[in-house]
Amino acid sequence: MSLRERLERTAADSSAWTEPHQALKNSVHRHLIEELGRRGVSSVSQDEIQGEVARILDGENQLLARDDRSRLINDIVHEALGYGPIEPVIRDATITEVMVNGAGQVYIEQFGKLRPTDVRFRDDQHLMRIIEKIVAGVGRRIDESQPYVDARLPDGSRVNAIIPPLALNGPCLTIRKFSRDPFTDADLIQFGTLTPEIRDLLSACVRARLNVLISGGTGSGKTTLLNVLSAFVPETERVLTIEDAAELQLKQAHWVRLETRPPNIEGKGQVTQRDLVRNALRMRPDRIIVGEVRGGEALDMLQAMNTGHDGSLTTVHANSPRDALARVETMVLMAGMDLPSRAIREQMASALHLLIHTARYSDGTRKIAKVSEITGMEGDVITMQDIALFSPTGLSPEGRVLGQHTFTGIRPRFYDRFKPMGIDLPVTIFLR
Repeated sequence: MSLRERLERTAADSSAWTEPHQALKNSVHRHLIEELGRRGVSSVSQDEIQGEVARILDGENQLLARDDRSRLINDIVHEALGYGPIEPVIRDATITEVMVNGAGQVYIEQFGKLRPTDVRFRDDQHLMRIIEKIVAGVGRRIDESQPYVDARLPDGSRVNAIIPPLALNGPCLTIRKFSRDPFTDADLIQFGTLTPEIRDLLSACVRARLNVLISGGTGSGKTTLLNVLSAFVPETERVLTIEDAAELQLKQAHWVRLETRPPNIEGKGQVTQRDLVRNALRMRPDRIIVGEVRGGEALDMLQAMNTGHDGSLTTVHANSPRDALARVETMVLMAGMDLPSRAIREQMASALHLLIHTARYSDGTRKIAKVSEITGMEGDVITMQDIALFSPTGLSPEGRVLGQHTFTGIRPRFYDRFKPMGIDLPVTIFLR
């Protein structure tokens, strides 16, 4: 949709506005559309729109308070070039998540805490236009035949939208924001997510080409940690990432990004993560990074890990390390292969080396809760041993979670892989 068409749709619907300067907004919209039509432009910058709106206001001799004038100009710019009422909260770097529960209710997550805002859409149709604008930007669609969709903003932020009849309160939009400058290991140390010693261990594991599974609940920092770990991959290697909605931000020069594709309106043309994992194996990858395993691609990942593609990284939703292994086993069964549980577990025990579990605590902070080594099988059970963990000790008067990361004193079996690969990690790091 062109800029002029977006403005015309906004102006046609402006009778629903209840702001004090409704009539003035209508007039400014009409003048702006006429001016764009006269000039025959298809796109203009934010500064040009701001200047044009200011010139129209001056021409109509409108005396507005400075705040009202600024708000009116910004509202029109946000509708034309941005995402309407939620544009200011999307731009706020301190806000990490935006949750729109219908036109009349918008929540945000800021500094790890949820809180309501006074942001409102005019009605459900207004919210639907913003959702359509977002999903159209990445070649997706949302309608009654496809009433939910995953998408992303140009800055990489992850978007999920779901609409009636599935969403009973009206269209819902959830935006998981990502920093324009991805967090580094130094940032996570500053946040208390991990310690320098754990960072050194994880860096050594990635460089030594261990297969790593990151588990955790929603919003626990799995993707952020995956991004940080990927930075430890040597620049000389070819890295392939596979995601439903691309959000990883790697720094390597030799990086190939693959993204799934939903079916078209006829129900054809779908490309799943499993399709992409299979295809990636034919692309001569040094590393395969799957943003999140959700289904049958887990089987292909395990087979790749067991057939010479060491150093793979992925994440999974789970409440504990043991639950993570159970989930991977279930997803392997979703591939449609009639494999006995023991055979699946044997594949997992030989393919996976390290399991990192992340958690989000009551004060909103995210931390690495456990670093565990997969050690093999005992009977029908996959065995693990904890290498490091976070031990909470209570809450401060301000409500902050107190505790510390400690090593358990166990030297992992994979430690013997480090020195032959030129990785110097002192064994004393594992002391309790």
